[in-house]
Amino acid sequence: MSSDQRFFDFLKERIGLDVASVGPAIIERAVRQRSIAQQAPSTDHYWQTLQGSQDEQQALIEAVIVPETWFFRYPESFATLAKLALSRLAELKGMRALRILSLPCSTGEEPYSIAMALFDAGLAPHQFKVDGFDVSPLSVERARQAVYGKNSFRGQHSDFRERHFIAEDERYRLSERVREQVRLQVGNLLDPTLLANEPPYDFVFCRNLLIYFDQPTQRQVFEVLKRLTHVDGVLFIGPAEGSLLGRLGMRSIGIAQSFAFSRHNEPEPAPAFVPSALPVRQPVRSIAPPVRNRPFSSAVANPSPAPTKPVSDATTLLASIAALANEGKSAEARMACEHYLDTHEPVAQVFYWLGLLSDVAGSALEAQGFYRKALYLDPQHAEALAHLAALLASQGDVAGARRLQERAARSGRAADSERKS
Repeated sequence: MSSDQRFFDFLKERIGLDVASVGPAIIERAVRQRSIAQQAPSTDHYWQTLQGSQDEQQALIEAVIVPETWFFRYPESFATLAKLALSRLAELKGMRALRILSLPCSTGEEPYSIAMALFDAGLAPHQFKVDGFDVSPLSVERARQAVYGKNSFRGQHSDFRERHFIAEDERYRLSERVREQVRLQVGNLLDPTLLANEPPYDFVFCRNLLIYFDQPTQRQVFEVLKRLTHVDGVLFIGPAEGSLLGRLGMRSIGIAQSFAFSRHNEPEPAPAFVPSALPVRQPVRSIAPPVRNRPFSSAVANPSPAPTKPVSDATTLLASIAALANEGKSAEARMACEHYLDTHEPVAQVFYWLGLLSDVAGSALEAQGFYRKALYLDPQHAEALAHLAALLASQGDVAGARRLQERAARSGRAADSERKS
């Protein structure tokens, strides 16, 4: 067993992290950072320190997990929640308050967005309560402080900030009214006793987490989520996790861009192989993304490409595409991609976004074509490799899926080797 494998296994056991979902370089970098912090002369010495210190175990987990979230990401999810909440309250006829769960809650943006959305929909404080759990004590503490910088307000519509926050210099403090609706605690979704004695929740948000687990862990976590979700409840997940929930017996409630699922009595049979997909560029709860040293490939089918726009213009448009996609504005994001291809030299990232948008919309064949175009321009594009592998696996092409995942793994090792040299 290599020294690296020990750390991979430790993180798999503690937080369920599948090394294939993020690449070994991410974990190796975190181990190096913590080794330096502990002044450990070797990896073996650091391993011994890790085994004897719960504080250091948590510190390594914190070094791997990097909160990346903002208020009202995927706005349609919150709009859908508000509509469903009003309907659910009518069904309950005042018998009890709504129960909503957010996990992982990270630094609080998601559970607080839930509370703000319900207040803005007209719900009174006694009509709902939000619980937030996260494996990171540091993230939970930041969430409890409820003071945020501009990075937490990335969407185009930030009018909620005027209603629910108080400006303090260049930061914003959340109102006490919203904070009182949210209970924040440290908790691990892999713990089978998590909320074991609590009644189920009407709505559960667990977004962009399952993609970091291998198939057995995904099923284990899903069983916990199913236990936590009321039989008539709704589970909100990330855009890349819909096909997984379909295989595990859930079905979409049919509202576009809401990524909301309810129970189904007849689950689809699981394929023989389901690769652990890599996250999209900016997941709600992200593991620190690998550093890509090489720029987007400039190769094109036409050997005489047309002159490109200034680099800054292309960079701005790429950032706009990512922002629109991350806000759930698929139509606008697709138009921005087409505009980019009309005015700039094609790059892999644009075709990757087109593939992801098609994937989310359920157009598997179209998505597959876009992912292949991305890989033509950049054969080692990690996200395109992972998502295309997932598509091939769902279609029964197990061998093709494995080849793509092996390419992604080799790419991660090569990139790490370049950084060391």
